[in-house]
Amino acid sequence: MYNPTVARLTYRALLGRRRALILCALPVLLIAISIAVRAFTGPDDKVAADLLGGFALATMVPLIGVIAGTGAIGPEIDDGSIVYLLSKPVKRPTIIMTKLTVAIAVTMVFSAIPTLIAGFILNGNGQQIAVAYTVAALVASVAYSALFLLLGTVSRHAVVFGLVYALIWESLFGSLVDGAKTLSVQQWSLALAQKVAGEGYVDATVGLPTAAILLVAVTVGATIYAGQKLRRLTLAGEE
Repeated sequence: MYNPTVARLTYRALLGRRRALILCALPVLLIAISIAVRAFTGPDDKVAADLLGGFALATMVPLIGVIAGTGAIGPEIDDGSIVYLLSKPVKRPTIIMTKLTVAIAVTMVFSAIPTLIAGFILNGNGQQIAVAYTVAALVASVAYSALFLLLGTVSRHAVVFGLVYALIWESLFGSLVDGAKTLSVQQWSLALAQKVAGEGYVDATVGLPTAAILLVAVTVGATIYAGQKLRRLTLAGEE
């Protein structure tokens, strides 16, 4: 279920000069803000939790997920180069799983690691806040990558739809509207962060068992459907 050649091509596409600069922008901004906050306020657990939750998990992780998830396959479908890949003797589920693995790896590196660094800068991992939000970022990276990879296979406007989901649904409705919180990857990952962090520093509106089930369901469901969509795309091309 993993093809090194497909992985190498996907890494090359995701980590090209322009896209790499975009991927680096938010992590660098997070660390810069963390340094400035630490310099002005000193180690403060509440401030650390607010910054990591409000910026790192709510904004940075989903946006990087959009770039990595849609970029893993969307451009190839848009410019037609996916036909060359599909003509090779590589199983379609293997293509999807390989691209998903690459998208997850890139999202984790550019979101979870900066979150951990920022957490240690802000309060030295007091109350396990840095580790808690890093765990949340790791888990969210998997779900976001699968979700946005699916968008990349079903729509030519995947980036637009991904940004709408990340910025409007996750950051706005997912934070303010009670019913929407249940359908938010951010809230599901917060359930894990709440379990790790000290009491009172992370507030999740979804219980951990429910969050775990939904995370697995979305990840598996999106991956399976993306594989089916790619298979239909192949049949259409052959016809």
